[in-house]
Amino acid sequence: MKNKLTFAATIVLVLGMMSCSSPLKMKKAAKDVAITCAPTQLEIRGNAIEAEWTATFPEKYFNKKAGLQLLPVLVYQGSEVTGTVKRLQGEKVYDNYEVIKNTGGKASQKLKFDYVPGMEKCHLELRAKLLYKDKEYDFDEPYLLADGAVSTALLVDKSGVVELQKDSYKKFTYSEKEAQIKYDWNKSNVKKDQLTKDDIKELKAFVDNAVADGNKVEYQGLSISAYASPEGKLERNETLSNERGKTANDAFNKLYSKKETKPSGSPEMKYTAEDWDGFQKLVSESNIDDKNLILRVLSMYQDPVVREKEIRNMSKVFSVLEEKVLPELRRSVITAKVKVNNFSDEELLALVGTQGINNLDADALLYAATLLKDDDYETKAQVYKKAADKYEDERAVNNYAAMLLKQGKTDEAQKVLNAAGKKNNEILNNLGIAQLRSGNTGDASKSFAQANSTSAKQNLAAVAIINGDYSSAAATLEGTNSFNEALAKYLNNNLNGAKSVLEKINDATGKASYLKAVIAAKEGNTGNITNYLTDAFAKDATLKAKAQNDVAFEKVRNLIP
Repeated sequence: MKNKLTFAATIVLVLGMMSCSSPLKMKKAAKDVAITCAPTQLEIRGNAIEAEWTATFPEKYFNKKAGLQLLPVLVYQGSEVTGTVKRLQGEKVYDNYEVIKNTGGKASQKLKFDYVPGMEKCHLELRAKLLYKDKEYDFDEPYLLADGAVSTALLVDKSGVVELQKDSYKKFTYSEKEAQIKYDWNKSNVKKDQLTKDDIKELKAFVDNAVADGNKVEYQGLSISAYASPEGKLERNETLSNERGKTANDAFNKLYSKKETKPSGSPEMKYTAEDWDGFQKLVSESNIDDKNLILRVLSMYQDPVVREKEIRNMSKVFSVLEEKVLPELRRSVITAKVKVNNFSDEELLALVGTQGINNLDADALLYAATLLKDDDYETKAQVYKKAADKYEDERAVNNYAAMLLKQGKTDEAQKVLNAAGKKNNEILNNLGIAQLRSGNTGDASKSFAQANSTSAKQNLAAVAIINGDYSSAAATLEGTNSFNEALAKYLNNNLNGAKSVLEKINDATGKASYLKAVIAAKEGNTGNITNYLTDAFAKDATLKAKAQNDVAFEKVRNLIP
């Protein structure tokens, strides 16, 4: 009897154990669950890694009373970051998670991990844990979803298209000086007192200085405009204006003694028989009581004879005109013109770096900076800073910051640009570059959008690449023949287009050669990969470490020099 009871107890115990251990079959049959990942190759895009896994559970796999916890984990170079836990449950588990029936089913989850440097070399895994009666059972191995993340988009060029503001430097200007000789009514002879006036003396000194200099100041010649007042007969006034022009020329020549050098050349002569324009100007500027009436007559009648008749009919008014206006119109105007040469290119370069630089105005300093070697950013910065400090010129402020950006002094440039009083297009564009380099893509986008220039749009395309908007970037950069254009085309899977642009680039950073190697590896053209990478590493040694972790070269590691 005792043996029968013992045997029966044993049967109950075994059955109980079998019942309790039944859910554990889910752990043992882990390989029966088909788990896929999209994309099959992870990609760093928009400063993140995104993926979606899908698990397919076969019939009779999922125990009705069990649960399953799935934890996505991105493992990279000694670190890891976890995603959101996915909980699943059997049909007889009274909880609020997604149910997988015993007849089979599917579950999926979208993942997004913020990019951290080093994630280029990573793998994505799904760690599973069986849940049954308040107990947890870890699966023996995690599910491997993907291995490595494509990081080609990180090659984006953030240096930016820097904008300079132009100077208004004039290599030469023209200057004029004039003097007047007044005549009596109906006369053309020059009275002695007319040649001792201050304006005549100043005119002669102006001409003499130009003739004596001949270098910085070059004499260009004289012009004489002779006039008669609009009264009397036209024929007489024509003769009178011609005679006045001749006597004015003779009088100017008499200013020179035999020992003095006269300016060469004949003056340009112009004669005005009836100076109605001068008459109208003087009347409009006068305080004559009836000036509006006079001006109305001038507008109503174009015939000079009728004009004079109508004005003479206003006897009271005409007497005032005879006294205050008409004498001023009986004149010859002598005008001397000179060409004033500014500093030559050679002189400006000689002044840069010396105390003589203090003699240059803002435009001369801005222009002098353009004469320096293209890559002499430090000296250019010093010249622009001189103009910015001395004249508070916004163009100089912008250009100084631009040279700081060229030198890689991003923080200094940003401080200068933030302090600029007026944020014009160039300053906004360059401020956006500083923000972009600092990783502040949000503010950079705003600055570029406000600048609304060709360069700003090109820089905004770099932000688009960073944000993962490759199609927009490619469209904006079309025809720029820039590295970012080639990169955008590659990221849009336009390999031929990318290669065509790369051939036109003067590659100083090594990125173009690196991208050529990436394309060659993708196309299976292994012949030039080593040469491309050798050139890239020579120009930027940091690219070698990138290549070692770049999944683009996973199948050609032996070709990395």
